Amino acid sequence: MASSLSPASAKSPRTRGVSAMHFKSATTGVATKTMRNELNRLVQTVHDPNQKRAFDIEMQSFFYLFTRYLAEKAQSQELDWDRIKSPAADQIVPYDNLPEVKDTQAFNKLAVLKVNGGLGTSMGMTGAKSALEVKDDMTFLDLTVRQIEHLNTTHRVDVPLILMTSFNTHEDTLRIIKKYANQQLRITTFNQSRYPRILKETLLPCPPSADSDKKDWYPPGHGDLYNALLHSGVLDQLISEGKEYLFVSNSDNLGAVVDQRILQHMIDSGAEFLMEVTDKTKADVKGGTLIDYEGQVRLLEIAQVPSEHVEDFKSIRKFKIFNTNNIWINLKALKRIMDTEGMELEIIINPKQTDDGKSVIQLETAAGAAIKHFNNAHGVNVPRNRFLPVKSCSDLLLIKSDIYSLEHGQLVINEQRMFESTPVIKLGDHFKKIQQFQKRFKKIPKIIELDHLTVTGDVYFGRNVTLRGTVIVVANEGQRIDIPDGCILENRLLSGNLTMTDL
Repeated sequence: MASSLSPASAKSPRTRGVSAMHFKSATTGVATKTMRNELNRLVQTVHDPNQKRAFDIEMQSFFYLFTRYLAEKAQSQELDWDRIKSPAADQIVPYDNLPEVKDTQAFNKLAVLKVNGGLGTSMGMTGAKSALEVKDDMTFLDLTVRQIEHLNTTHRVDVPLILMTSFNTHEDTLRIIKKYANQQLRITTFNQSRYPRILKETLLPCPPSADSDKKDWYPPGHGDLYNALLHSGVLDQLISEGKEYLFVSNSDNLGAVVDQRILQHMIDSGAEFLMEVTDKTKADVKGGTLIDYEGQVRLLEIAQVPSEHVEDFKSIRKFKIFNTNNIWINLKALKRIMDTEGMELEIIINPKQTDDGKSVIQLETAAGAAIKHFNNAHGVNVPRNRFLPVKSCSDLLLIKSDIYSLEHGQLVINEQRMFESTPVIKLGDHFKKIQQFQKRFKKIPKIIELDHLTVTGDVYFGRNVTLRGTVIVVANEGQRIDIPDGCILENRLLSGNLTMTDL
């Protein structure tokens, strides 16, 4: 099969959804022609006809993103900062304003999708992050399956679980989900796109062939969701099954459970797209936010902000909320958009360094940026408990602790906790990787009365340790601190060389 990386084929709305005029303007220049030739060459390295066809479509999608990147780079298409406003009152609905719902039949129109492409490398993991045990010997995936199975059996509905994997996690995920074969839910997996990394100096693709090493490729962010849903056939499959709504969230967000009030609000309001946002804290200043741009609600990510306005972006005064990446999508509306105009999401340029020291570029997109394509799209300002991601071992300590218990796979805050807010936990570099974290805690401390914990240096915790108030433990370079079994630390600062007998 001949490769179809040409202007003519790339115009197809089913494949790309791009106007001829835009494509023409974006395909000028030596870099574009060279990239097209290189991608054609990559496609020719695939010999199986079916695999070649799928890879060809993938490279077309990448080529379109690349040409947009070059065009926007040349024309400097940054948002005009002076036109950016805080969202209007009707662009973000408070969760508390949503009515209680008793009729559960709307669940039959729902499917749940978890973005499951992450490896958890920042926590020292090598496999799918969703396979990490986070609570009561259960993994992220275990908890999700338990939640949806409980929903299906309690309300006698059929909510399927969809997992969007990446080439990094696909095989791992297929192996893991075998253990759910007898559960009361259907699980479908599909693979998101695999794009070639771009050498920054030459603007050429890194991989020499389609089957080259994984390090030459990258999954292009969760904004690839829409292309991947379409080209995998999963979008058409869901619609044919009578599903009308899709709830999407990251697999590591333990607060992202199905919410009946939000689903019913989507149905009643006729919104084709809802984004869950929540109030910013100091920990969330880099998170994407909803803005009003010339009367249209849009997502603004920090990567799109001019350097002189980054501090403005982080300010809680102007941008009070941030995107949790919990989104609700009308599937028929998505089908209409993909078949006609297509998705043109803002490009996020992610610079990386390879193991051998080369500078590369990854062109990515964010799923929330699609909000501008849908009718009556808006935000819902949800409680903070719908945003409980595990991005670090500090987050993991909180989830594993007695602050939370589990009910049908859902985290519930301990009723003995005096405050609604959870403790602030900051673990140093010695706790950064999951193996180190596990080695340094004989057992997770009791923290029901903890406000703040900071731990730096070579520190070990024994069994049945209780932490209350503000606790700071600092072991300087060359020092070690052992917190003994049964120890109670309340409003304490520990530093220096301390052994079990010193406390």
